[in-house]
Amino acid sequence: MSDVPVLLLILAYLGGVLTIISPCILSVLPFVFARADRPFRRNGLPLLAGMAVTFVAVATLAAFGGEWAASTNQYGRDIALVVLAILGVTLLSRRLATWLARPAVALGNRLTRRTAGREDSVAGSVGLGVATGLLWAPCAGPILGLILAGAAINGASVRTTLLLLAYALGAVSSLAVAVLAGGRVFAWMKRALGAGEWVRRGLGVLVLAGVVTIALGLDTGLLARVSLASTAGIEQHLVKAVRPAEAAPVRHSIGAPANAANPHTAGSSQALVAPLPVLGRMPLFGGATHWFNSPALTPAKLRGKVVLVDFWTYSCINCIRTLPYVNAWYRKYKDHGLVIVGVHTPEFAFEKNPHNVQAAIQRFDIHYPVAMDNRYAIWRAFDNEYWPADYFVDGLGRVRATHFGEGDYRHDEDIIRELLTEAGYSHLPGGYVHPQGRGAEAAAPVDRRSPETYVGYARAEHFDGGSLVPDRAHDYHASADLAVNHWTLNGRWNVHAHEATLVSTHGSITYHFRGRDLHLVLGPGSGGKPVRFRVTIDGAAPGANHGSDIDAKGYGVITGQRLYQLVHQAHGTGEQTVTITFLQPDVQVYSFTFG
Repeated sequence: MSDVPVLLLILAYLGGVLTIISPCILSVLPFVFARADRPFRRNGLPLLAGMAVTFVAVATLAAFGGEWAASTNQYGRDIALVVLAILGVTLLSRRLATWLARPAVALGNRLTRRTAGREDSVAGSVGLGVATGLLWAPCAGPILGLILAGAAINGASVRTTLLLLAYALGAVSSLAVAVLAGGRVFAWMKRALGAGEWVRRGLGVLVLAGVVTIALGLDTGLLARVSLASTAGIEQHLVKAVRPAEAAPVRHSIGAPANAANPHTAGSSQALVAPLPVLGRMPLFGGATHWFNSPALTPAKLRGKVVLVDFWTYSCINCIRTLPYVNAWYRKYKDHGLVIVGVHTPEFAFEKNPHNVQAAIQRFDIHYPVAMDNRYAIWRAFDNEYWPADYFVDGLGRVRATHFGEGDYRHDEDIIRELLTEAGYSHLPGGYVHPQGRGAEAAAPVDRRSPETYVGYARAEHFDGGSLVPDRAHDYHASADLAVNHWTLNGRWNVHAHEATLVSTHGSITYHFRGRDLHLVLGPGSGGKPVRFRVTIDGAAPGANHGSDIDAKGYGVITGQRLYQLVHQAHGTGEQTVTITFLQPDVQVYSFTFG
């Protein structure tokens, strides 16, 4: 526990405490209060413990990002819904509860009292807590978002589990107080009004209503909209209050000493010297979740080869602009000892989908091996921090140079040639590659351009038009006058941690940008239906300035989750205001990038 700052544990605990007044807890409250009128030690406490442990276990599994974990959780939800529906029915009818309890006794899974004079078993309460925990999907507010984002980057670990446990304990603490208070209220009602049976039936109605709500998927939509309180704003203040000012990240090359060069700017690379330094051994690719264009590559298959390891992700504009050069190097040197391994490490959840990655590989005409790194295993093994990032490996399996970001391609090709010569390859093709990237692959201009801008509230900046309302539908009104690098929304949107989803039939997003190109990462909603949209530049059709994914009138169609080029100015760069109007709802907007 020494590597988990106490401050982070306290922050996670406080975030959990605040869950009691957030929309996400509403769907499980009926199940928690179903036993509020019974002894807390044998009913409420075991139920809450089972709920907390189940949440921590499922959330830790989710950190792996594996599709098997997601499907297992879905089966668990289905089973839990059945169990809780039975509970609701038994609360409505004492006779039915007694009848159903007979086989449950033999199975050790008693969920209701067998008689009025006996208390339920601790095991039964724990079982109910496990079922409730499988249904508990806490809102991804800033605090829980930080925990889960860290888990996605660093993988499931003791640190992640401890933070999730702190969050769960916070939520359970506030629920315990509510249950204890509720128990006293119910006891008073029984004594004063003799209303115990009606309370029992009322709880049964609430439990069944909760089951229906969750089964229809309303627990994350309708309940969020009708909730009287959202804790995201409070959590944001807590995060800012306790998190120290972020220092510039420190990165050391593989195996390098602590005073190694620390490249942070795009296009930075080591100076080409003879001989190139040895930075460490190349890590293995055993953590790959899938391979494209090749079976899994092993050290035996790479022995004696010069290897270029290229970290990328298919919606990253900087990565996309480097691909023409990586492809050109592959075509030029693949028969002269060079092996290129693309490591696709996702930034957004949709980039974990193998079908999406396969489509991107075909779209960018990639023929070299690509490893899917959905669990960030290869990323961590290389101690990588950037997209794109290149690692140059010699014939002995040693990392000899690195390059982070775009540019400096001639220098990179010099490194490739030097390592091939060291490995004994001769008669190498001369000159440098000169690929002509088109569309989003075109090289970026040297002029100043707007920075990458995220739409989800976790990393959103420079938003005009009020405040972003986390995780619930809200009507936004576009700001009339945008400063450069600022953006605004119009229409009814549900803004989540990493993206915004259009709820209304028509809606738009506007950005006042500087640069030659404007790209937007988009995707259809949960239904997957294509979404039509139109782009205007300063209120007019783009004409010759249209991007590769729209026509001259500005019309385009969103058919998949990827980066779309919307603006490509034919002559020079400048400041423009671009509005993207979506003609249908259920579209997801992730981030802007520029060229």
